[in-house]
Amino acid sequence: MLGLKKFLFRGGAPSGLSEDVRASLDAWRGSHAPALEDLHFHTRYLVVDIVSSGLDPEKDQLLGIAAGSVWQGAIQPDDTFYVNFSTLDGEGAAVDRQLMAFLLFAAKAPMVTYHVPYVGGFLQRAYKERLGLDFQPQWVDMAWLMPSMFEDKGHTVMPLDQWLEIFGMGGGEGRRDAMANTLLLGRLFQMLLVRAVGKQIDTAARLVDESRASSFLRRTH
Repeated sequence: MLGLKKFLFRGGAPSGLSEDVRASLDAWRGSHAPALEDLHFHTRYLVVDIVSSGLDPEKDQLLGIAAGSVWQGAIQPDDTFYVNFSTLDGEGAAVDRQLMAFLLFAAKAPMVTYHVPYVGGFLQRAYKERLGLDFQPQWVDMAWLMPSMFEDKGHTVMPLDQWLEIFGMGGGEGRRDAMANTLLLGRLFQMLLVRAVGKQIDTAARLVDESRASSFLRRTH
């Protein structure tokens, strides 16, 4: 773990990026983000979960990233990503390449997760310290959107397992691996999209805005 901490979160400005990582990062920076005005059916959403050594993005370590896509209203089993950083312990260049690989896989798609401050916090720190990138994707936070979309089933932010129980998808089973979580989140997200369309929230841009508004309103009231 000490080796992983040393290489994943090195502190200060990144230096010594390999040529291939630097070139890929430059190309990614210059790439266009997909249009968020398209209908959900035409938008590739990236469902993301992480593995960490604790809950504090400022102190704890990012141990893994898992992601899968929802596109054309369906989970895409062949469009997934997973990296376990603990297997790269001490290999700084390999960590950089895997972080870069995730950026290329994501292709600036809107990202979906449960509790953005947790998931996004770890990712932002890793990208800032490793690649010098201010990682600010368009987030959809299901923790806040679920009670907004399904007021008939829950009025407040709840643990993910409670939503899984409500929809008959398990829950209360203890810790799952990150890829299993992305699949469950993807299934919940499919249902959320149907409810969102019923509320005239029919594009990614509107869903991102609704996520931000739901988070703000529930945090301040």
